[in-house]
Amino acid sequence: MLVLTRGLLPRLPGLLGAPGRRPEERVVVVTGASSGIGRATALLSAEAGDHVVLVARRADVLEEVAEECRTRGAASATPLVADVSDDEAVEQVVADTLARHGRIDAVLHCAGVVTYGRTEDTSAEDFAQVVGTNLLGSASVARHVVPVLRRQERGDLVLVGSLLGLVAVPEMTPYVVSKWGVRALARQLKIENGDLPDVRISHVTPGSVDTPIYDSALDAAGGVNTAPPPTISPERAARVVLRQIGSRRFEVQTAYLNYGLVAAFRLAPGLYDRMVGPVFDAVSRKRS
Repeated sequence: MLVLTRGLLPRLPGLLGAPGRRPEERVVVVTGASSGIGRATALLSAEAGDHVVLVARRADVLEEVAEECRTRGAASATPLVADVSDDEAVEQVVADTLARHGRIDAVLHCAGVVTYGRTEDTSAEDFAQVVGTNLLGSASVARHVVPVLRRQERGDLVLVGSLLGLVAVPEMTPYVVSKWGVRALARQLKIENGDLPDVRISHVTPGSVDTPIYDSALDAAGGVNTAPPPTISPERAARVVLRQIGSRRFEVQTAYLNYGLVAAFRLAPGLYDRMVGPVFDAVSRKRS
């Protein structure tokens, strides 16, 4: 006899190999949905038949992504233009989603920006923009999403951090600081919401992903930015992000190489510090 639990039921069609949607489609909010990991995550969510709410700053691109989500099988696709560093805009996204769907099953927070340059060469404005988007934006998302999940007594908040939230590299101080903060935020949220087992907080740490974030990086170092090899595709990272819905794992990596780099950083810090600068410069910072 097959016993259907809450965790098993939403995955039953996939487990049995049967086509079709879940009995009740999920409501999934994806931030940073206009490009990179966010866009890939939104499209995979659409293929799963979810109601997808797309959040990013560019209305024209969001509408393109929304149309592609509909084509790929989304139950619905709603573009909402917002900057996650704007707390009121995040609050409005949550309110609009609840007004349309009545609930939120998962928020996959993928929005982020990056900057390059030595700490003293990075302008105050660039430093504030990176920390404001990556860390304070994550805090705003949590501030408005967690109360909804707690009222529902169920749901997922997945914060997409970075391998650079676990290690350090030169000439990326605002990004590294912000991503260390995102991981700390996720851990704090997990502790604070441990009383509700079906309210799940998790943290995904991508390594090098081939996304447009490098092309749009703020830059005080005067170089050409590239994703350091070996890279993975946004789609591979997105699969990891989407699998966190319903998962009890707090933190997952997107590539096995991440574990080696984290081990080197923690177990051989002196060697790591001597090597990371030259290696990072050779593979990621191509001087013009």
